[in-house]
Amino acid sequence: MPKPTPLSGFPELLPAQRVVEREVVAALSRVFELHGFANIETRVVEPLDVLAKGGEIDKEIYVLQRLQAGPDQTAADATLGMHFDLTVPFSRYVLENAGHLEFPFRRFQVQPAWRGERPQEGRYRQFTQADIDIVGRDELGFHHDVEVVRVMVEALGALPLPPLTFCVNNRKLIQGFYRGLGIEDVTTAIRVIDKLDKLPADVVAAQLVEQAGATAEQAQRCLELATIRVADTSFVERVRALGVTDELLETGLAELAAVVEGCADLVSDRVSVEVDLRIARGLDYYTGTVLEIFMAGYERLKSVGGGGRYDALASDGRTTYPGVGVSFGVSRTLLPLMADGVLAGSRPVPSAVLVALTDEESRPGAQRVATAMRARGIACEVAPTAAKFGKQIRFAERRGIPYVWFLPRPAAADTRDPDGADPAAEPIEPTHEVKDIRSGEQVAADPATWTPPTEDLRARVVGLETLAGARSSTTGAHASTNDTETP
Repeated sequence: MPKPTPLSGFPELLPAQRVVEREVVAALSRVFELHGFANIETRVVEPLDVLAKGGEIDKEIYVLQRLQAGPDQTAADATLGMHFDLTVPFSRYVLENAGHLEFPFRRFQVQPAWRGERPQEGRYRQFTQADIDIVGRDELGFHHDVEVVRVMVEALGALPLPPLTFCVNNRKLIQGFYRGLGIEDVTTAIRVIDKLDKLPADVVAAQLVEQAGATAEQAQRCLELATIRVADTSFVERVRALGVTDELLETGLAELAAVVEGCADLVSDRVSVEVDLRIARGLDYYTGTVLEIFMAGYERLKSVGGGGRYDALASDGRTTYPGVGVSFGVSRTLLPLMADGVLAGSRPVPSAVLVALTDEESRPGAQRVATAMRARGIACEVAPTAAKFGKQIRFAERRGIPYVWFLPRPAAADTRDPDGADPAAEPIEPTHEVKDIRSGEQVAADPATWTPPTEDLRARVVGLETLAGARSSTTGAHASTNDTETP
């Protein structure tokens, strides 16, 4: 078989990288579950007419079809596409299962999605997202907006990521401001303003005139609103100072202030919440709170997450299911950090211990030791061969296993003068020993009770400073390793 050619945009992680992804997903899941969010998983495919209803994503949908369709192929088989986010399948899931769900329904979902776009850093054709949503039946109290943002702030704030900023806004605030200005095509104006992170302000102003029907003065006022960015509720007076009045605007100001105040106690040097009135999120279904998440030092990625309130995303014609949610780009965030060496797995294998062999005859005893430790939740493996101990230690080191376990050596015969021996003395029992191959420390240990320190018990996510320290300590310990036959 010839050497395979990598497929661009479909990342495959090495074992140590997979540790990072799994640990991050596990940490997020724990926080979501603490707040009562139930986990679901939806199917990979959806009908094309459901996926393409937004119109803007059509060209990026991967279509699913059989290579050789036979006469038994149904019309549904020919019109399936792979989901490009988790919101569309979730809305369908709610409609299909509404009779079995309790509302408000709180769900979290961590799954891959597929999008046929040009691959680049932070944008992939296959990627994993982590979403949380709260969905109601016909109505959903605003306090859930605050709650969802708080949960995601708490979850991401506990991860070893560069500082994150939640930039929040409110569509009611924007719509009310534009309506108060007298702009008729508010929806188009929002879509144009949403381009401010891609286009110069003067170009956006020109498009507001050309596409949204705004006057030059109105366009300038829209830009003045979009430049307001603060980390507290002072934005309320700054917006009012612009002289625009509207009932919907006042509602938006109150809701946005409530989100900022509701998250104030979670703000830290790792995560912050800021009002950014430039944020609009161009999708039409957002109706209230909107937000985007940015990561310090990685502004080139644009947002690494986002979401907001949608009052009519799902409806069966009789019942409407409003919701509010936030999505975090797991792949979008972690892959660049791992590529830059900012994050890594502490080791590429789960094993905390390698049980060394003195010879092949000792393998059953080594397996018993491994079994005893596994029964207490300690991941371990037995050496593949009874090589010299130095080689077995280096095997563990290459795999990132921190400890090597040595079985007792057979007790040596007592060569002391029989006349000098104490007949009442207890015979010397052979002991097990375990070695921390990073520090070189080796101590006696009992396989029935010994446990590694908590930080070594399982593979974990480590940051740049931890990585540097680990490399230096391992280098020092390795310098004393040789091919000796004895531990």
